[in-house]
Amino acid sequence: MRLQLDAVASEALSGTVFFEIGDQTWGKNKQGGALGADGQVVEVKNAYIDWMVPQTDLKVRMGIQGLALPSFTTNASSVLNDDVAAVVASYQFNENVGLSAFWARPYNDNFSDKDYRNGTRNNYMDNVDLVALLLPLTFDGVKVTPWAMYAGIGPNAFRTSDGNFADPTSSTSSSTYGNAYRNLASGMLPVGGALHKDGTPDGKGLFEYGNAIWAGVTGDVTMFDPFRIAWDFNYGSVTYDDSRLNRAGWLASLLFEYKLDWGVPGLYGWYGSGDDNNPANGSERMPTLHANGNNEFSNFALNGNPYIAREAILSDSMTGTWGIGVRVKDVSFVENLKHTLRLNVMGGTNSTTMAKRYLRSSASSRADVYDGANAYGVGMDPLYLTTNDTAMEVGLTNSYKMYENFTVFLDAAYIATWLDQSDSVWGDSKLNGKSDQVRDPWNVNLSFVYSF
Repeated sequence: MRLQLDAVASEALSGTVFFEIGDQTWGKNKQGGALGADGQVVEVKNAYIDWMVPQTDLKVRMGIQGLALPSFTTNASSVLNDDVAAVVASYQFNENVGLSAFWARPYNDNFSDKDYRNGTRNNYMDNVDLVALLLPLTFDGVKVTPWAMYAGIGPNAFRTSDGNFADPTSSTSSSTYGNAYRNLASGMLPVGGALHKDGTPDGKGLFEYGNAIWAGVTGDVTMFDPFRIAWDFNYGSVTYDDSRLNRAGWLASLLFEYKLDWGVPGLYGWYGSGDDNNPANGSERMPTLHANGNNEFSNFALNGNPYIAREAILSDSMTGTWGIGVRVKDVSFVENLKHTLRLNVMGGTNSTTMAKRYLRSSASSRADVYDGANAYGVGMDPLYLTTNDTAMEVGLTNSYKMYENFTVFLDAAYIATWLDQSDSVWGDSKLNGKSDQVRDPWNVNLSFVYSF
């Protein structure tokens, strides 16, 4: 449940606090769902103030807020889309040209390892800061937004006593850095971290700030109504003082839609650069911070479900993958009842050699640790797909507006997966301590949403 409270003093000044009762599984004590129902699950999702500089049209928002880079194809950025502490300033020069800038601090003061330099460096060089500039341009039937962002990453931001980056799959990492750290560790690093060409770790440390840059342009053309064309192009690069941790790549997507009286058919596709066959030169996928929006290309394979978080089975950000899809959305033959049907075919753009060299085989010095395509470890999306791996998703989303403020959603999806289980790719995968099997994921969920 989410409850937003707005305190509006005037058009030039207001404050907002947004409470959220976190995910509750009925019967689970830690989430407040067990008998007695007294778990501590009330969270502050957003808390910010909005104000305008006197005698100007400059708007400022300060505090913990939802922040997203622009995307017209998926309506969810693959680089950054989440709640974060930030200061955002925006100015509209005229009806055609605007300008927005922000500074955000995702992480700071989390480093407190007493065993590192006798505890004298607590909270030292452990900040992560972002600055960005966006230029939204709006004309009759055309919208275009170029943007750019820089990030400085402290060498101690995620340091542990035995390494520079905490294990994203451990409960300790979640309690120290929050749930978003898993996505950041999978999006800002190569698979397995800093590796030699044979897949063994290099064991070096970080002592300088890492530098990351992103740039992109997104566009939306509706001037040929009922046709609509949208596109996104993003490029990103992150460098560290250990070059084996570097990561750079791009992601592009394209969408065509045609609006009819009974629905909106659409055709779309995307392609993201993938890793080559050398772990020692870092990653060739685009770095990402946290793509936590609602990706409209898929509610299950990608991070797209707006309510129940059964999503992102294949990818959070679409990096290192390709895909084509067709959909018909907002189909309605009965009042207040809508349907969206999707068919997606997707695969990986990463070298098959990466899977072979990353896996902990008997010849590796890391044979005591098991991994697989869905290990979701450092540098890995939920499913790390190679050029020999493909999947096909069929999904159906239904929404029924029972009352003005009450809507029922029924979501169903099935993903047929084909992973290469040969010895040259995932054949040595032993995530469960034995030879892995590939099973097709599926999902059916029902949501009841009351909004007021």
